[in-house]
Amino acid sequence: MPAGMMIPARNTAPMIGRNGSVGIFGSPASLLLGQGSIMEGGGQVEGVEFSESDFGRMREGEEFESATKSSSENQEVGSGDDLDHQRPKKKRYHRHTQNQIQQMEAFFKECPHPDDKQRKELSRELGLEPLQVKFWFQNKRTQMKTHHERHENTQLRTENEKLRADNMRYREALGNATCPNCGGPTAIGEMSFDEHHLRLENARLREEIDRISAIAAKYVGKPVSSYPLLSTPMASSPLELGIGSYGGHNSGLGAGGGDMYGAVDLLRTISAPSEADKPIIIELAVAAMEELVRMAQMGEPLWMTALDGSTAVLNEDEYVRTFPRGIGPKPSGFSCEASRATAVVIMNHISLVEMLMDVNQWSTVFSGIVSRAMTLEVLSTGVAGNYNGALQVMTSELQVPSPLVPTRESYFVRYCKQHGEGTWAVVDVSLDNLRPTPALRCRRRPSGCLIQDMPNGYSKVTWVEHVEVDDRGVHSLYNQLVRSGHAFGAKRWIATLDRQCERLASAMATSIPTGDAGVITNQEGRKSMLKLAERMVMSFCGGVSASTTHTWTTLSGTGADDVRVMTRKSIDDPGRPPGIVLSAATSFWLPVPPKRVFDFLRDENSRNEWDILSNGGIVQEMAHIANGRDTGNCVSLLRVNSANSSQSNMLILQESSTDETASFVVYAPVDIVAINVVLNGGDPDYVALLPSGFAILPDGSTTSDGGANGVAEHGSGGSLLTVAFQILVDSVPTAKLSLGSVATVNNLIACTVERIKASLSCENQ
Repeated sequence: MPAGMMIPARNTAPMIGRNGSVGIFGSPASLLLGQGSIMEGGGQVEGVEFSESDFGRMREGEEFESATKSSSENQEVGSGDDLDHQRPKKKRYHRHTQNQIQQMEAFFKECPHPDDKQRKELSRELGLEPLQVKFWFQNKRTQMKTHHERHENTQLRTENEKLRADNMRYREALGNATCPNCGGPTAIGEMSFDEHHLRLENARLREEIDRISAIAAKYVGKPVSSYPLLSTPMASSPLELGIGSYGGHNSGLGAGGGDMYGAVDLLRTISAPSEADKPIIIELAVAAMEELVRMAQMGEPLWMTALDGSTAVLNEDEYVRTFPRGIGPKPSGFSCEASRATAVVIMNHISLVEMLMDVNQWSTVFSGIVSRAMTLEVLSTGVAGNYNGALQVMTSELQVPSPLVPTRESYFVRYCKQHGEGTWAVVDVSLDNLRPTPALRCRRRPSGCLIQDMPNGYSKVTWVEHVEVDDRGVHSLYNQLVRSGHAFGAKRWIATLDRQCERLASAMATSIPTGDAGVITNQEGRKSMLKLAERMVMSFCGGVSASTTHTWTTLSGTGADDVRVMTRKSIDDPGRPPGIVLSAATSFWLPVPPKRVFDFLRDENSRNEWDILSNGGIVQEMAHIANGRDTGNCVSLLRVNSANSSQSNMLILQESSTDETASFVVYAPVDIVAINVVLNGGDPDYVALLPSGFAILPDGSTTSDGGANGVAEHGSGGSLLTVAFQILVDSVPTAKLSLGSVATVNNLIACTVERIKASLSCENQ
């Protein structure tokens, strides 16, 4: 039987060619499968001839629609005698008319799969048998399918040829490539797959070696100080380490350009550790972990109880006897600050560990303390999919929210280890012995926290902070606060952690608490508001300190407290209005307890007593989100109803927060259209903010009352208040700053300070 030809149907008439040979015309399917073998103008297909007239009839009759009622009943092709015998029994071949074909074509476009009822109706209209209509539609569907497949095959073949040509071109280019160093041939294409796997295997082995070295270092008795001080050349290009557009997200990646900051700081000159340093770093981290755990658990005589009965004071002589190994003796002129504090926080131990080991999360949670931080190199990522054994080299800058207190820069290693089920520890220890520098003002001895799992998602955290610091640059106004431990000590770290855990628990609430009120009607809007407020507070905290990335200029001759100003350019920052921003800050002492100052500044009813920009208008709270146990921990949306009918009302986003060691009231005017997007759950990152506000610290003369209402609610203790404003003085970033703008901001902050002093002095009488 000819290849590609079907067996002729029983009722199909043969076609006789000119030369007398028989051409068999079978079912339409036979034509479909065999048409590729048929030659134009007549010819033979493996012994079977077709004439030109036969081809004409096939084209006229639409060869794919020529099925008859009995065309499905096929039989074997016999000999010539058999064909002559069967010829009288064959029915005459019925071809569809042009009108029938057109109507079935039109119906096919609307419905390629007609049911029995539709086929019967169509056959009645066309004068055909239902079975003929059925076979025509079957053959038409087969034809369309084959047409599409042929078209797809053509496209794929073309694409394949194109890819093959590209592949050959790339192979030729790689074959002719030369090494830029030696000028010899390269073999990139052949080596890439194997090289990739070798790199993965090398990284895995390196981590394994680091873990084994850390374990072995426990049993090495040689003190770290016996190693020679290793000094490597400083990085030729300083690390871009900053707070991100001055007070933006503390992501650890510097975004500040040289035109923003005039100072060159220590952290920009620190590079990642060398290979020779890593064994020393591992041994130092393991020893620091042992020291931290013991300092968190030991009592007297290592820790002595202070006169107030609640504060633990380190016995330095006992410390030297207990821990002879370490980072060396205390540098000349440095003072020792050591403190320990414990709290139960609403966060599970695994989440706490992840937060501490992620530099971005750590900087965000402690934005009031950490002005910027960066991970230089990860020496170990841990084992078994968690942070047990994780080791990373970092830099950080710690701050007090005031330009009068120098920041503390550190270059250290952070090590995390699991101590039994549900108990973890994270320790920091300085690496200054590896990078000696005369500019060093702070050195961290083993400091960190011991975390113990507790029921219901809580954790018990014991924080140890032990530093040696040159604090001679601290302004006399803040000396007592720094020495008391409220500025950088363990109590401030643990109080901040406790408050931020409450805030995070509030943000993760699945329903709107009953205490929340106002225009917030859905959970998405609530989360967006909290996220926007978090960015606002981070921006404020990052821009009010004496960070080395800030260039403060003191304005003299004001007749009031010194006001420090700083300018920066805001360009291509969706979270800030473009132009020149003038920041002004001043710090001063008030003979009023911090709790009273905090309540006065956060209360919308007393806002018109100090806020000059509200112009005496009535302030109304439009939305309220509680995010802590203390009623002062909340986010509010305020509307200032202007007393002047010709002026439009103003919306202000405000967050107030308080704990034992510090309180903040931060606010920023917001656009009405933008805040409506946020209230509906939109992205808050594109809302332009210029935050201003207040940082309230105790003056260090009294101790905490131990409650949740902040520090020194009663007694003789005073407050250290920092006032900071950010004002857009020109919308063109390239414009020059005028002296008139500086004078305006200076007068604004001076008037605000005088109003606060006057109002609080009246209350205090």
